Amino acid sequence: MSVISPTVARFEYVLTGADESFLWRRDDYPWERNVWNFHPEVEIHYIANASGVLLAGDHVGAFTPGHISVIGSNLPHDWVTPLGPDERIPGRDIVIQFLPAKLEQASAFLPELAGLHDFLTRAQRGLSFKGRARERAEGLILDMEFQTGSVRLSTFLSLLSLLRDTDEFDTLSSEAYVPDLSYGSLEALQQVFAYLFANLSEDIRLPVMARMVGMSDSAFSRFFKKNSGHSFTDHVNKLRIWKAGQLLTDTSMPITDICFEVGYRNLSNFNRVFLRHHNLTPTRYRKLSTNRRTVPLPQIAADHLPV
Repeated sequence: MSVISPTVARFEYVLTGADESFLWRRDDYPWERNVWNFHPEVEIHYIANASGVLLAGDHVGAFTPGHISVIGSNLPHDWVTPLGPDERIPGRDIVIQFLPAKLEQASAFLPELAGLHDFLTRAQRGLSFKGRARERAEGLILDMEFQTGSVRLSTFLSLLSLLRDTDEFDTLSSEAYVPDLSYGSLEALQQVFAYLFANLSEDIRLPVMARMVGMSDSAFSRFFKKNSGHSFTDHVNKLRIWKAGQLLTDTSMPITDICFEVGYRNLSNFNRVFLRHHNLTPTRYRKLSTNRRTVPLPQIAADHLPV
């Protein structure tokens, strides 16, 4: 399995035009900003046409086409899709970024905006949307591509109101997650993340990772726990089980082969860890996932699929 080759994890500088109060951007994948990063802007992120794993604070979870999430100010995050050599996904991401302070300042003159405060507070931990709210949000995000000026601003405010008022969301990162946002810490963590994604089928050992970033085993263990929110072993298991779920859903590979492909050397251990994460056996998970794929897309999503 290959993964993007990041430069370094970093603070992301977000530049909006002089005539814009927020940024709307469509990105191919991968590109230089597809790294473990943070920024003061709140980010609304839509994945059009790919699956993979979302890292947001101490959250590690799968995403599928149509995924919509909101990432709060300074919450480290990354959406990773495994790719082959020289493979690209055109238009994988639509990104909307805005400074919450701008909305707070505007609320002094437009009191209706004050109601967004609680939503922005919830977004600090990251939110992932589902159900009808996700479908409606998808339509608004896609509509904005061809809008300008006050029309686009109106759609943006409608999107914020929709996301604020719905209860169809999951919270991503835990309240206990408090990362070290220094440049060196994020750079080291990105090195480790990139290695893990590229070597999930291998025998991954903590001492090797510690040496890679120039730390002792004990210092690396503390560092990783603080900045990822998980122990090193738990994080590796989460990634391996995510990859196993992808292979169970998207391929007919035998479960025994999947076990070894994602780095487990013992089928019983693989089944035990998978059951702990999903409350399902791999066999049951595959059956349910296959059934889900036969369900047609909601009409609003189909209407906005790229052509």
